[in-house]
Amino acid sequence: MAKHNEQGRRQFFVAMSAALATAAITPRVGWAKAVGPKKTTSPSALVGEIRHHTALHEDTLLDLARDNNLGYVELVAANPGDHPWIPGAGRRIVLPTAHLLPAGPREGLLLNLTDQRLYYFPPHGGPVRSYPIGTGQEAWDTPTGTTKIVRKKRNPTWYVPKSIREENPELPAIVPPGPDNPLGKHALYLGWRSYLIHGTNNPWGVGRRVSHGCIRMYPEAIAELFPKLPIGTPVTVVKQEMKLGWHNGTLFLEVHPNPAQQLEIEEKREFSPEPVPELIYRVADAAGHARQDIDWDRVNDAVAKRSGLPIPILATS
Repeated sequence: MAKHNEQGRRQFFVAMSAALATAAITPRVGWAKAVGPKKTTSPSALVGEIRHHTALHEDTLLDLARDNNLGYVELVAANPGDHPWIPGAGRRIVLPTAHLLPAGPREGLLLNLTDQRLYYFPPHGGPVRSYPIGTGQEAWDTPTGTTKIVRKKRNPTWYVPKSIREENPELPAIVPPGPDNPLGKHALYLGWRSYLIHGTNNPWGVGRRVSHGCIRMYPEAIAELFPKLPIGTPVTVVKQEMKLGWHNGTLFLEVHPNPAQQLEIEEKREFSPEPVPELIYRVADAAGHARQDIDWDRVNDAVAKRSGLPIPILATS
């Protein structure tokens, strides 16, 4: 059965590639004009809305990120070419405060390591909340899969893992609660040993790949979330550089820099182009009966820019 599905997928790729090679380029359409099949019975996959900020002389992207519940890299990706320290007075800054939900269970916590965000689904319904997170650096990657919260602690003590002490022998074996504790004032312990969701005494690491595998949150964000999460809350961690979802009858696409590109952004504020795996198949599959309305020009532009902004990708009917 799996072999049959794989053959069908390859045949689909061949057919779609041929169609794209011969199809005329569809005119680009505006956000409000892109429409597709009505999806009124399905919940929206979009959380929040895009906002803008006119920079003051003293503004930095680091400050704007924290003030607007954003991570550093996602704000830089949405504003290519702007200097992260001093974008300049009067500069119009895009605040990427709209996000498509990742694929995964709609319960508890759903974390996407690639867009570096945590999504909280209230147990009795209500608006989904989204928060930026800091994730594991290249040699200390955060694991993916499903676990749960097994313990909660205010003002936690950090028992420094042996592997981290070997990397930095100057660290003590135990760091008590206080301003020098990298766990901050709140810690959620996961079923995965040595992995936590916690606050931080270094908020500028949120939205960046700088941890030893744990998940960092802004102090004010985890303080808000902490009392809402009982022990046993399910936690799912995924890695999705491309997200697709319907909102108001329109199919949206959101593409983020992959982990390697995120490191490039940190170093030089730009990244090398890379394709998205199975792009054609996944976009067409999400569009369903509206696949003939896909604006592939917009799709390719979103992949090239990887701005992390949700973009409508259906042409007008």
